[in-house]
Amino acid sequence: MKSSLLSVWTAAVFLALFSQCVSGKDCMCELKNLARPFPMEKLDSYHTAANQCVKSMNAAKLVEVDVLMLGLQQRLEQLEKSVSVLEKEDDGDLYGAVSLRIIELELAEVLELMDKLKKTVNSHKQLSGSTATRLESMTKGMKELEAFDLSHVVIKERENLRVKRELAQCQLERQATPRPPTAPPQRCPQGQLVNVTGPRTYGLTQYGTSYYYGTWGKDPKPAPGKEDMYWLVALTSSDVYANYVRHYSSLSTILVGVGPVDTVIASSNPTTNTIMGPNVVQYGDALYYGCYYTASVCRFNISTRSISNTPLPKNTGINNKFPFGYLDVTYSYTDLDFATDESGVWVVYTAPDNFGNVILSEVKEGSPPSLGRTWRTSLHKRTATNTFMVCGVLYATRFLDKQTEEIFYSFDTVTKQERYDLKIHIKKMQTNIQSLNYNPRDRMLYAYSDSYIVSYDAVFQ
Repeated sequence: MKSSLLSVWTAAVFLALFSQCVSGKDCMCELKNLARPFPMEKLDSYHTAANQCVKSMNAAKLVEVDVLMLGLQQRLEQLEKSVSVLEKEDDGDLYGAVSLRIIELELAEVLELMDKLKKTVNSHKQLSGSTATRLESMTKGMKELEAFDLSHVVIKERENLRVKRELAQCQLERQATPRPPTAPPQRCPQGQLVNVTGPRTYGLTQYGTSYYYGTWGKDPKPAPGKEDMYWLVALTSSDVYANYVRHYSSLSTILVGVGPVDTVIASSNPTTNTIMGPNVVQYGDALYYGCYYTASVCRFNISTRSISNTPLPKNTGINNKFPFGYLDVTYSYTDLDFATDESGVWVVYTAPDNFGNVILSEVKEGSPPSLGRTWRTSLHKRTATNTFMVCGVLYATRFLDKQTEEIFYSFDTVTKQERYDLKIHIKKMQTNIQSLNYNPRDRMLYAYSDSYIVSYDAVFQ
């Protein structure tokens, strides 16, 4: 628009020509400009103002309110659950005091989010108002500048662009293919993972600091009546083995250590079919874990207390051959990592024939379980500290420093696309995170970190 107006004005200028011959040879001409001078400074100011508007109305500002609304909704739901649990289980003693403290902290988070949301909305209103005023002023000014288009070149060019757009749209509609079927339920309706906030929960269990390795969380597919139950597995033998899983009725009870229910997997520890390694998950009222000294997936049915298993491919690395870690630190016996997401259970492992790079397989429910589709990635397992799944996408973390863990990698099982540039930071409360898993029911990450249980909110765009 800027160059068009200037060139049109130049071409349309009326000039008066006066000629005079000197000494019969030379001819002198005098040119006189009969048109108004083009206001170049005004056009430059409109161009600068337009660029400033584009910068102020960026994508990050547009999604900021959505992210805050999502976080507020999740915290209100959690606050309602906490109050309901307190009403049902308050014993008037230590349990009640801790539950009230948790509710107090959750309420403080809600109020803080509401205040931030109010300020953000007001800021956006002011931005929208000022931008609208500037756009109205620029539109009026550009119409005045169009008066210099004496040949109506700009108007005709604008009309040509409109016709071209309509022709292109018509051509696209003629070449359009039928719409693809609706995305399967395992894809993320909430959008792409863009951030991790928190921690929301941080505390010791009744074990205290006795056991550095373990895992905890909620069942994404709970049995009826167990929707609010939390489970915990601490590696109680050499930080490697466990022979029982512990269940709690609510978040307050797991933090206080009140009323746990232990379900024994094996009578001794360690022995055949006991848990080896901290990367355990619960799904569909069953525990999935790495079997004791075997390259296989164990499934422990919590209700029937029966155990079944399925072998992993030959040469799968076990017994601390391919653990997670960083620098000179390794997380012992993390050769197998189990994960849950919207579609079910997954297992992460590797083998020498894949050069130590991560292999991902579906674990199909059943007794015994079975392996489904398998993908091979370019992510070397020893470069990561943890993995987890969200909507069929594998994410990997790495150690940045004692305060920060980074989600740096993703692999989409549908598109096969790999990324190493995510840069999503997780705020740590302890130096190491021994296990990390995602729960699609509450969209939270559950971490076991140097004896502490920690939870985080997953934020989606």
